[in-house]
Amino acid sequence: MNRKTVNAVIVLGILSLASILFIQIFWIRKTIEAQQTTIELQQKEDSLDLQQFAQRSHIALRNVLEEISGEVDASANLYGAVKQVNTNYFVVDIAEEIQPFYLETLLKREFYDQSLNQDFLYGIYDCFSDSIIYGNIVRFNKQSHYETEKSKKKRLTAKKLDWKNDGHYFTVTFPNVKAKSVADLKQVTSPWFYLIIIIILLLVFFGFAINVIIKQKRLSEIKTDFINNMTHELKTPISTIGLSSDLLLKGDFKEDPERLKRYAEIIYKENKRLENQVERVLNVAKLDKEKLTLKKEVCEMHELILDAKDSFDLSQTEKGGCITLDLTASVDAILIDEVHITNVIYNLLDNAVKYCQVTPEITIHTASDQSFFYMHFQDNGIGIKREDIKLIFDKFYRVPTGNLHNVKGFGLGLYYVKLIVEEHCGSIQVKSSIGKGTTFIIKLPIKSV
Repeated sequence: MNRKTVNAVIVLGILSLASILFIQIFWIRKTIEAQQTTIELQQKEDSLDLQQFAQRSHIALRNVLEEISGEVDASANLYGAVKQVNTNYFVVDIAEEIQPFYLETLLKREFYDQSLNQDFLYGIYDCFSDSIIYGNIVRFNKQSHYETEKSKKKRLTAKKLDWKNDGHYFTVTFPNVKAKSVADLKQVTSPWFYLIIIIILLLVFFGFAINVIIKQKRLSEIKTDFINNMTHELKTPISTIGLSSDLLLKGDFKEDPERLKRYAEIIYKENKRLENQVERVLNVAKLDKEKLTLKKEVCEMHELILDAKDSFDLSQTEKGGCITLDLTASVDAILIDEVHITNVIYNLLDNAVKYCQVTPEITIHTASDQSFFYMHFQDNGIGIKREDIKLIFDKFYRVPTGNLHNVKGFGLGLYYVKLIVEEHCGSIQVKSSIGKGTTFIIKLPIKSV
């Protein structure tokens, strides 16, 4: 997957998300408008219902007042006697003596006639002391009948009431009748809440998809680079073996046995080289499939480093490379797998040589504290770009060099190094500057389990 394809996928994804969000916003606005219209209609309907309820309540209480006072159609005398304090609370002034059970009977009858099918609470007050002298709750049951609520408290009966004066008023409250507020009508969750959730989910999905695509693109590039390098690495010894074999078949070496021996040595060395390259790939594949088993024992790290230096000096005699040692660690005897840690050291030295365009100069510095042993491998190589540093430990990854294959390898060395270091419960860090070199810092625990 090339860069243009990835860009096309990203652009199409953004356009798709934008289209979905546009449609969602459009329909949400329509929904909000419809909801607002419904709320306004509901408010008007509730307002009309409350007005009708207030009118019927007023008529019923007026009729009750006329019954008690014995004055029918005495509008002038009873004007203003019924007052509505708020939506569900009424006060009725009366100058006559009020019998509670008679009042309750009248209220039930009039409310039933006016279809006021609601629970109500009435109370009789003494207007001189403004204190309640009797009250009760009446429930409207499922059988469409009014039923006085039985109370555990002892109430005064009509026979026991001592009416000292005729100055009274009574109140009626409908507890279940309330004016609905706008907040009550908007109890449904706002559609913008759902839109925000959808946007978050879409962004998470889109980000995840783009991340997968970019990773797949990077893996594809690594795979292509690995195949190119493997082809180059295998092609060279195969060509050398083929050429030497062809010369052996066509030539007559009876008079020149040294030449025959030289061609045989070339074939043997190139075959060994080919075998080693295949073995490296197979070993890493094996590490992925099976759990790595380390054979740990206490080893002196400084001795391993000195052995590696001797081997390096021997192989770099012609090129003139050198290693400078600064072994200052006070404790270098740690529990490790000697074979694998030795391979780690050789891999880092090999990289320092391969990625150097001048005479290799490598410095190995060691240090230690109470818990860890440190190794610093500093070289004067070409350096690593910042964007490549986080990828160099990936399997088969090699810093892109285009069609040039001047550096041999499959991109497995640093992958192996990191794997072994982490299996020892250690860590590896990289510091690099382009054109100035690279430093690898390995930290290994002194007391490893």
